[in-house]
Amino acid sequence: MATARRWQFVHGQVAWMLASVVVLVTLDALSAEVFLVASLVGFLVMVEFTAPFDVTPAWRKRLKWVVLLGLLVFAYLLGKRILALMPEGAIP
Repeated sequence: MATARRWQFVHGQVAWMLASVVVLVTLDALSAEVFLVASLVGFLVMVEFTAPFDVTPAWRKRLKWVVLLGLLVFAYLLGKRILALMPEGAIP
């Protein structure tokens, strides 16, 4: 049972990522950064919408590390964007 739900989660995430690529290509906005952010948003939505109410399987407990890694990458990308927008010499 847990393996079937795990595969459903994986298939849902892959479908979200493929849909993200299609939408980003259609909008001519495909870049690695935008794709990573869209994938992270989809992953967080999948984690929340598929969360069980009563018992949490062991594989779902390990998802917190993937979420943490994704949020760290997002913070890095956001910081990089903010620094690119700041005027030269704003940070000593």
